[in-house]
Amino acid sequence: MYSYNRVHIIGYQTQPVELRQTPSGTSVTDLNIVVPYAFTSESGEQITGKAFHTVTVWGSMADIAGQYIKPGAQVFIGGRLQTDSWEDEQSGEKRSKTKIVAMDMILLDPKDGQLPAEEGASIIHGINRAEIVGNITRDPEVRTTTSGQQVVSLGVATNDRWRDKASGEDRERAEFHNVVVWGALAQQVSQHMKKGSRIYATGRVQTRSWETQSGSKRYTTEIIAEDLALLGVAHSGVVDAIQSSGAPVRAASKTSGAAPQHASGAEPVPVGSVPEVKYESEVKVEDLPF
Repeated sequence: MYSYNRVHIIGYQTQPVELRQTPSGTSVTDLNIVVPYAFTSESGEQITGKAFHTVTVWGSMADIAGQYIKPGAQVFIGGRLQTDSWEDEQSGEKRSKTKIVAMDMILLDPKDGQLPAEEGASIIHGINRAEIVGNITRDPEVRTTTSGQQVVSLGVATNDRWRDKASGEDRERAEFHNVVVWGALAQQVSQHMKKGSRIYATGRVQTRSWETQSGSKRYTTEIIAEDLALLGVAHSGVVDAIQSSGAPVRAASKTSGAAPQHASGAEPVPVGSVPEVKYESEVKVEDLPF
């Protein structure tokens, strides 16, 4: 079953671009993009700051980045979230890092240079937007922070499919996203979503760091959800609109194993079985230092 994993950011390159070549001759580089942000918290407080993102750029886009992107350049990146894991050679501990793999890149500065900043212009800011469609990997559980705020941490799995240019074979890679939900939305999630639920989530990408008891620094990348939707669920508010078209309406099954029926009494529509989601994220809820 197909899923969706997309990120869009507008920010500024922070350092000179270093172009590398793979053994096969493909260009690759890592951009380091800073995105200024401003949002209103659950308590009504205006929060401002900067988020940093690593963006891996391949092929001809990497060549363009190496030639034209300088420190301070503003750039749009469209891509997907990817988490790489490895084992630390010294400690043997499992480590991971989440980055954005670029699929689109637009240079935003005019040829004659950036315009001067205008004081008080609230529309001058960065863009940080993530959207995923995937399956929840564990039952959500509401927790309460020391300040009294409710929060839910979800594991959501998406799949990326592509065809290998060298072998011609179809490839698939699973990605595991940490989605954090706050406030009233967290309570709704805990009541109506569960392991295996298919959801749409949108929000901003945030990377946090903390120290373990042994003094090692650790990082985790999360999607701070601003909106979620439960998918594959019948909606009573649209039944009349569907019926007005004259098409038969599929009724919602009362049990998870029941085959859907047509409201018109026609034969059931065959639906392919959905495999059980058995993914497990490396980052566990109890390890997050709230």
